[in-house]
Amino acid sequence: MKRQRVLAVTAASAIATATALTFGSAPASADPLELKADEARADLLGNVSAGMVNEMSETFDLTASEVYERLAVESVASDLLEQVPESLDETYAGLWVSDDADEIMVATTSKADTDELAAEGATPVVVDHDMADLEAAIDVLDKVAGDDVYGYYVDLPANTVVIEAADADSATDLAEAAGIDADMVTVDTTTEAPEPYYVRGGDAYYINNSGRCSVGFAARRGSTPGFLTAGHCGSTGARVTGGSAAPGTFRNSVFPGNDAAWVEVGSGETLYNIVNMYSGSRYVYNSNRAAVGSSVCRSGSTTGWHCGTIQAFNQTVRYSQGSVYGLTRTSVCAEPGDSGGSFISGNSAQGMTSGGSGNCSWGGTTYFQPINPALNAWNLTLVTS
Repeated sequence: MKRQRVLAVTAASAIATATALTFGSAPASADPLELKADEARADLLGNVSAGMVNEMSETFDLTASEVYERLAVESVASDLLEQVPESLDETYAGLWVSDDADEIMVATTSKADTDELAAEGATPVVVDHDMADLEAAIDVLDKVAGDDVYGYYVDLPANTVVIEAADADSATDLAEAAGIDADMVTVDTTTEAPEPYYVRGGDAYYINNSGRCSVGFAARRGSTPGFLTAGHCGSTGARVTGGSAAPGTFRNSVFPGNDAAWVEVGSGETLYNIVNMYSGSRYVYNSNRAAVGSSVCRSGSTTGWHCGTIQAFNQTVRYSQGSVYGLTRTSVCAEPGDSGGSFISGNSAQGMTSGGSGNCSWGGTTYFQPINPALNAWNLTLVTS
C-alpha cells in the first residue's frame, strides 16, 4: 500500500532554524519534517500575542521560547492529523502530541509500519486495537441504556475505551450489554457527574432577559451576521436581549444530541475575528482541528481565560438532560456561567464550551462542541478577518 510520508516532530526540530528564519533560508538538505516545523514557526512569529505566551508559560511552566516550540509542534500535528489516518488506512490507531509536546506519536496495529515511521523520524506505537474498532465500540455504547454512567471516550495513548461511571459495576454492566471485549475497556469511577455550564462565556449575553451564556465565534450565513454558541443556552426562537453581545435570535439550536446553536444578529452589526482573553484578544485565523495532546484555551465570563490540553475526541457525555455525542474532552477548567464560550488552539477555533465537572479552584474536566460540524450543517462561514 502506498503511504504518504508520516513524520513525528520533536521540539528540537521545531525550533532548530529560528536563526535561519531571521538571517536566511533553511539549508536545502534539511529534513522535510524540519521544513514543516520551520514553516509553522515562521507563521507563528509575529502572530502570537504576549497574553497568549504569558498564559501558556504559566499553564505549562514554559519559557517564551518553549511556548513557540510547543506551538510549532502542535501546528504540524494538526496538519498530520489530516494526512496520517488515510495513509495508514486500516492499521491506524491514533495520533497525539506527547505529554512534553516534544513528539507526535502515531499508533498502528501493524509492526510492518514501524520501520517506515521510524525511518521518517516518527515515534511509532504498536497497539492491539485500530481506530475503527475503538470508534465502533463507542457507537455501540451509544445505543445501550445504562444507569449511573456519565460518558465514554477513546483514550488514544492507552488504546482503550474509557467508561466513566459512578461505580465499576455500572460501567461493567454497560460494556457487557454492548458486547464489548473486556480488554478494550477501562473503567473510571473518579469522575463527577457532568452538567452543562449554564450560563455566560467569552462575551456575555442574556437569553430572554433571564439566563446568561457566552459568544463562541462570529459566523455568517451568506451575508447575514451572527455567532455560534452552545445549544443548551437557548432553543430555536429564543431571544438575545442584552449583555456584551448584539441582540439577536437563535435561528438554529440543538441539545441534547449535539450542543450547538447559531444566533442571528442585526444586519448592521460588525463581526470580529477575535476571542476575549480578559487580558487582551486572540485572533481567529481558521478552524483547523488540533491533535490530542495539544494545548487549548477557553474564554468564559465566570472564570475568564484558562488553558489546558485536548485529551480525547468523540466523547459521549450523558448529561441528566440527555446524551451529547462527539464532544472533545479537555483538561481546561470551567464553571457554571462559562457555557458557549470559545475554545481555541493557537489561532484555530476549536469549539464552544458545553459542560463538565470540577472547577477552577482545584481543576476539572470540560467538554466542547467541535465547531466544524456546526459550520457545515448550517452553511455558516467562520469570520477570520
